[in-house]
Amino acid sequence: MKGFTIIELMVTLTIFAALIAAALPAYNDFVRNQRVKTASFDLFSSLVQARSEALTRNTTVTVTPLSGTNDWALGWEVKAGTLLLRRQDALPNITMAGSPDPVTSISFNGSGRISAALTRGIQISATGTSITMRCIKIDTSGRPLTKAEAC
Repeated sequence: MKGFTIIELMVTLTIFAALIAAALPAYNDFVRNQRVKTASFDLFSSLVQARSEALTRNTTVTVTPLSGTNDWALGWEVKAGTLLLRRQDALPNITMAGSPDPVTSISFNGSGRISAALTRGIQISATGTSITMRCIKIDTSGRPLTKAEAC
């Protein structure tokens, strides 16, 4: 006779279940870390685009959260005056806020520099045990920088 006995099948399923139970928490942290990285890249690319458009158009381009508050995780817009250049929808299960001071908008002037100094940056994080926070800062020349650290 060919095939498996019920005992062999049960042992195999038990071992498989134990491996899944051990791997699931690490996988969840991996997914959370990827969400933080993706959110960081999305905001970083929006800031690069805003700076580039400000230089190209020789006008002020502003990046503002959709909520009108400090909560960047609810999405943001890139505008040159009233012209909408880019819109980012909300990012679920992510925390993005100015740290320690609220950042309600970032404006780049025609020379590519930010209009008001950003004291620390925007911190991006998620809940979890081994989640790496990301910080997006803008240097004095207007270039956005992202680092894997708290602001």
